[in-house]
Amino acid sequence: MSRPEHVAPPELFYGETEAEKYTRNSRIAAIQAEMTLRAVELLNLAEDRPHYLLDIGCGSGLSGEILDEDGHVWAGLDIAPSMLDIAIDKDVEGDLFLQDIGQGLGFRPGTFDGAISVSVLQWLCNADKAENRPRYRLQRFFSTLFMALQRGARAVFQFYPENDAQVELIMGIAMKCGFTGGLVVDYPNSKKARKFYLCLFAGQAPGGEKHELPQGLSGDGGAAGVAYTQARIQGAKRGKKARKPAKNSVEWILHKKELARKRGKEGVPLDSRYTGRKRKPRF
Repeated sequence: MSRPEHVAPPELFYGETEAEKYTRNSRIAAIQAEMTLRAVELLNLAEDRPHYLLDIGCGSGLSGEILDEDGHVWAGLDIAPSMLDIAIDKDVEGDLFLQDIGQGLGFRPGTFDGAISVSVLQWLCNADKAENRPRYRLQRFFSTLFMALQRGARAVFQFYPENDAQVELIMGIAMKCGFTGGLVVDYPNSKKARKFYLCLFAGQAPGGEKHELPQGLSGDGGAAGVAYTQARIQGAKRGKKARKPAKNSVEWILHKKELARKRGKEGVPLDSRYTGRKRKPRF
């Protein structure tokens, strides 16, 4: 079976049909949730406050929903318009940008407290167009990402490397752009459950503490791995989930209207004292 990045560029591969299939597949959603939680875990964020995170290759917002559950604020980038259309229809909380990350990021220095990415990085290594030179695109991406992160922040990329040479290329360019860090491999002895996470550090940790590369999860990723993952999911929901207003409540309606205004939607009704009130039936 061909790797997706060998079939077509991402903006074409994830057209309307494929984007819908990807988003509605419950198995994909579960795997994405697991990998997103692991990426956030590797960010090693302080738990005393929410953080502003960048979701690189946010797609239809599957990872963003996990970040919402953790109480974080986020912005997402993706190159596929069809994926972003689904995210907009779902009214995800994050700000969304149509962006080719191989052209670099346009954020101000020190904007984000951290960044995550799920199943995206390998796409930058594919020269699907004559002008797309992987080495240049990786350098442009990592150099601008380094600038966009707070000093000492982390960026964690779950990805599917095609071979060892691809891993060396990615890591080598990231290091030249100022990052330190390395590769974290979960379940290295299991061909089916093995996951690769590139964990990068953008400068020295706050307080001058030395960054330590996290350890990968051991075992075969079978029943024990599933149980451990479920425990992390439940722990995250119990411990850090932000309070959300009840659907159709006044607070919920006002929040959705404000979100629509920020995204430039036209025809958003004005707020009034009757917002959220249920009309009494007339007999």
